[in-house]
Amino acid sequence: MEATVTTANNDEKTWGGGNEPLGASYGKMMMWFFIVSDALTFSGFLAAYGFSRFKFIETWPLADEVFTHFPFLHGNPQPMLYVALMTFILIFSSVTMVLAVDAGHQLKKTKVAFYMFLTIIGGLIFVGSQAWEWKNFIKGEYGAVETAGGSLLQFVDKDGKRVALEEFAVKLPEQPEELTRAKAKWFMESAETVSTYSVAEIQAGFKAHPELLIRTEKLTAEKKKTVLTRAESENRLATAKYVVEGANLTRNEYGSKLFADFFFFITGFHGFHVFSGVIINIIIFFNVLLGTYEKRRSYEMVEKVGLYWHFVDLVWVFVFTVFYLV
Repeated sequence: MEATVTTANNDEKTWGGGNEPLGASYGKMMMWFFIVSDALTFSGFLAAYGFSRFKFIETWPLADEVFTHFPFLHGNPQPMLYVALMTFILIFSSVTMVLAVDAGHQLKKTKVAFYMFLTIIGGLIFVGSQAWEWKNFIKGEYGAVETAGGSLLQFVDKDGKRVALEEFAVKLPEQPEELTRAKAKWFMESAETVSTYSVAEIQAGFKAHPELLIRTEKLTAEKKKTVLTRAESENRLATAKYVVEGANLTRNEYGSKLFADFFFFITGFHGFHVFSGVIINIIIFFNVLLGTYEKRRSYEMVEKVGLYWHFVDLVWVFVFTVFYLV
């Protein structure tokens, strides 16, 4: 009878919420559940990216040629330098979060607030940097043309250095077109982005610069883009249909369209996580200033938001590796 009573008491303690699995509170366990589920989501996205890249490896853009911008150094390519700086700032913000959690364990309100503030600043810099990177990615730098068959053609000089469209394209005079009842024009929403130059202007400029060559998006065995001869370049340019400037969900001057799709989706999804983390950190920061956790004698909320912030940083390490390094 005594054994039965003991078992009943243990069951009541187990299912009545008195236990903390793995020594973690309910809030921490729920945060871990969220992190695991979100990690599986990011894993699926990165696996899809890896599969697509492997399938279209011959036309996949080279990261060193895409991410070359650095603030105040326009025209001076710095491959991967700014992305590396962004990564350092985000990882450093994870360090300040660790210090905030440690200060919370010691119930040092001032230090918690200080390190939380540094974490928020680091997150804001990262989000702003990512927005700036998106702007440059969308705007583009050199431009290219796309053929009727969907191939991308970029322009280089005899040394293989990229040449921007604005450096050789010519402005052709517009021919007036008579509109009659049988040949009228209607205002319609166009799916195509209006380019700075027309295909005819690119072709005329290319013809006037015999030193220019065309390189295709296909990679050679040496991991370099294939450069055509002058005769081959003229033949390929004759099939041009669209002028491509920058990247969007329809066209991409850097190479495969899928690269831009994955870039916008995965980095945007991660950027949303960072932005959400910054907002949460700001709320926790003001709660720290108001003494909310000081009154509770517990800074567990700082620790829980710290778990989320470390997860966001860790995910960026994988995104950085897959998109920029591999």
